[in-house]
Amino acid sequence: QELALKSLGNEGLFLFSSLDTNKDLYLSPEEFKPIAEKLTGVAPVSESEEEETPDPDGETLSIVAKFQPLVMETMTKSKDGFLGISHVALSGLRNWTAPAAPMSVLLARQFKAFLPPKNKLELGDPWWIIPSELNIFTGYLSNNRFYPPPPKGKEVIIHRLLSMFHPRPFVKTRFAPQGAVACIQASSSFYYTVAFRIHAEFQLNEPPNFPFWFSPGQFTGYIVLSKDSSHVRDFRLFVPNNRSLNVDMEWLYGASESSNMEVDIGYLPQMELESTGPSIPTVIHDENGKVIDSRDPSGEPIQFVFEDITWQQEIPWEEAARRLEVAMYPFKKISYLPFTEAFERAKAEKKLVHSILLWGALDDHKASCASSVPGSGRTLRETVLESSPILALLNQSFISSWSLVKELEELQSNRENEFYSKLAELHLEKYNFPVEMIICLPNGTVIHHINANYFLDITSMKPEDVESGIFSFSTNFEDPSTATYLQFLKEGLQRAKPYLQS
Repeated sequence: QELALKSLGNEGLFLFSSLDTNKDLYLSPEEFKPIAEKLTGVAPVSESEEEETPDPDGETLSIVAKFQPLVMETMTKSKDGFLGISHVALSGLRNWTAPAAPMSVLLARQFKAFLPPKNKLELGDPWWIIPSELNIFTGYLSNNRFYPPPPKGKEVIIHRLLSMFHPRPFVKTRFAPQGAVACIQASSSFYYTVAFRIHAEFQLNEPPNFPFWFSPGQFTGYIVLSKDSSHVRDFRLFVPNNRSLNVDMEWLYGASESSNMEVDIGYLPQMELESTGPSIPTVIHDENGKVIDSRDPSGEPIQFVFEDITWQQEIPWEEAARRLEVAMYPFKKISYLPFTEAFERAKAEKKLVHSILLWGALDDHKASCASSVPGSGRTLRETVLESSPILALLNQSFISSWSLVKELEELQSNRENEFYSKLAELHLEKYNFPVEMIICLPNGTVIHHINANYFLDITSMKPEDVESGIFSFSTNFEDPSTATYLQFLKEGLQRAKPYLQS
């Protein structure tokens, strides 16, 4: 390592390390490939573990990409004019104003990766297209990378689709939960509608600049395809844009894994792929099996007529999306309602509101103010929020909700509904960066709250070192985080008794 640093210098070693994926201080031909492709200008050829034999009679599907760039004014750092941030750091982001490939033609058979395995034919029963290989114990993948590893197997089609937006998609994110999950939304004699959710991210910079990671909250969508994957009727993939912030960004400021990292969040109005119509044959045969011209005598393309699909079973899109969300995030086994709806429900059911207030989203794959910030929602959702005792108590005694700080600031300033404005104000009074867990009455009165950083600090200490009276550790659970969060919820219930009884 020292010799390499001496020979290559800081930035040279940084680039070398970003390519040396197995960290053996030797670049194999496979590891050197991204640089070779950059130098020669030869585009990579995707390889699938299962070699595809092109079907001369197969169908093709035309897909268009729609993209509106990130609204720079929605980034937190725009408020001070990006003071102290070099123009070079944001160059990849600023220059990404259009999709890399506005249109692409793919073989219908390539979409067989979206077909369900034989043991997952029930509606809404999720399966993994690309399994998540990370969890709270495995840690995360290196930030110091520029070029995605070659996709394999079912990763190939997803990599190909995401490459229409940008040339450097990573189909496996650095942080859990990774991968792609799907379920059947509808079924007929010959067709499925498959709903899917993908967690992927993009690397916007290249050497000599330092890495800049662009991580949409999620990609979701659906595909309508025949059960033998020979025909695709419809396809759509998109980044949801219904919340005020939907992208996490992280960029390095130095030539090492431990270098300073800036984080920010922002709003992406549109990132979408859509089929222009059903897949169509590349070669057309008449009833006698003879190849005929794909254009009529006047030169117009032959118009295909497709039979209507009669669905025998189907579930609503919202239900399919929820099943996929729970597969990615077990903590979502209980519902997290929108902020104002949670208080209405709590009032009706005479329960407390368990609310989580964050800088960034709790159920996007790079949750809450980026993973490099301690106390993030990512840590919460992968530990205490998905533990069985917590899920049981939340389900029994609380109505849960999570909100973005930005959304509550907007709600507070909107005076059309004074009650909602006051609810937001009471929450924001208790908020400290990055995540605040709050227990309150249906009228918005906060009766207990704890900051995530403080929570993680005390749960990492030995029980005897924690100030008595803050939280008492239960001996019923080995995990101090679960025990402490359970205590937090129970103390909230205890403090609320006089109010709930009245």
